[in-house]
Amino acid sequence: MDSDRISGAAKQVKGSIKEAIGKLTGDTKTQAEGAAEKVGGKAQSATNDAKDAVRDATNK
Repeated sequence: MDSDRISGAAKQVKGSIKEAIGKLTGDTKTQAEGAAEKVGGKAQSATNDAKDAVRDATNK
């Protein structure tokens, strides 16, 4: 597992926690920031998946 993949997963977890805190406290700004961070983490993970697919295709 590379550092980009770990970073993406960490962003997703951090975003989920931040979003949940925002929901519990009624803070829509924190909730939105958490949701955005979670989406960013998912995008980073998708980018890594695409990199892996390209690498695997070129190594065959």
